[in-house]
Amino acid sequence: MSKEAQDNRFMAAAIRLAERHIGLTGENPSVGALIVKNSETDASIVGYGVTAVQGRPHAEVQALLMAGSLAHGATAYITLEPCSHYGKAPPCVNALISAGIARVVIALSDPDQRVYGRGIALLRAAGIEVVEGVLAEEAFETLSAYLCVKKLQRCEVTLKMAISADNGVGKKGQNNVEISGEISRAQTHILRAQNDVIMVGIGTILADDPQLDCRLPGLEMRSPIRVILDKNLCIPLDAKVVQTAANIPTWVICGTVLSKRRKKIILEQYGVTVYSVEEANNNLIPPLTILKLLYQRKINSVLLEGGAKTGEIFLSSGCVDRLICFYAPIILGEDRIKAPYFESYLSEFNEIEMRMLGNDCLYKWRRKILCSRGS
Repeated sequence: MSKEAQDNRFMAAAIRLAERHIGLTGENPSVGALIVKNSETDASIVGYGVTAVQGRPHAEVQALLMAGSLAHGATAYITLEPCSHYGKAPPCVNALISAGIARVVIALSDPDQRVYGRGIALLRAAGIEVVEGVLAEEAFETLSAYLCVKKLQRCEVTLKMAISADNGVGKKGQNNVEISGEISRAQTHILRAQNDVIMVGIGTILADDPQLDCRLPGLEMRSPIRVILDKNLCIPLDAKVVQTAANIPTWVICGTVLSKRRKKIILEQYGVTVYSVEEANNNLIPPLTILKLLYQRKINSVLLEGGAKTGEIFLSSGCVDRLICFYAPIILGEDRIKAPYFESYLSEFNEIEMRMLGNDCLYKWRRKILCSRGS
């Protein structure tokens, strides 16, 4: 096997490791790391790690600990440039150098200004061979929320929609219309588990009264924070998200509704956190104001699940970084609620995936500014 093929093989394995903890590592990215020892006839993994839940210890430290003395002269495969600054723990670069690693293969450089390029420079200064950019596009998908935060100083927003063959996202006057199939719905729960926040507009709460949680077996404890955009603070007290707020963190973002202070107090008694922000001149809460609030509260990623109006507002404001659409072969008819008009925005995105999920067709797009791997 050529060195390039071997690098691709092991980096792909490191990326799969990183996927395990997406959405679980707090402010830190979910990074995968492998320590690989070469012999005359083969190469074998002697250590591996993924960023731990809540962000520490880092992947490299875990992989080196597992490898022990076998790390000397080995190759490290890491999905993101190793840190080079002192924080709550010593730099991973120091650990790699001290362990006697001979070669480091990296998918992406870290845009954090405390690290960017410095980790790579320190490795090379120590006489370690460094290879950059291996499977960078694939690694990007596991690190996209972290990269968005560092590049744009706001959380990443993924707009998810299920759309019928006649471009509908629901039916007027009907609650919880199932559009996508079982496999697509399971994929939605995985997406929820991988994001810090699920966000919907108040229209979705009033129409569907959703639970907005993770219900796939094994993911029940990974339900993210639920955020409801409710300018006039009209969320019903018997809504499922209010009634379960003591168990799953639930935030309501409203305007400066001075007349509803008592409603705010009651919601807080249920366990709901209420944030008041200034409306714009058009009497709407600007998406950037919402994202700034979430960024200040250490939120890296948001799954925006609707409805159609909220999706359109975020798209038109340039505040959607990923589009994920499940197209289902069903007809909703004349009384359908029409999906946002995506086509007028798609020139701002690159298609990154298309595949079948049962009878549904899944499309993913990513905003072009984030597809760039530069700083």
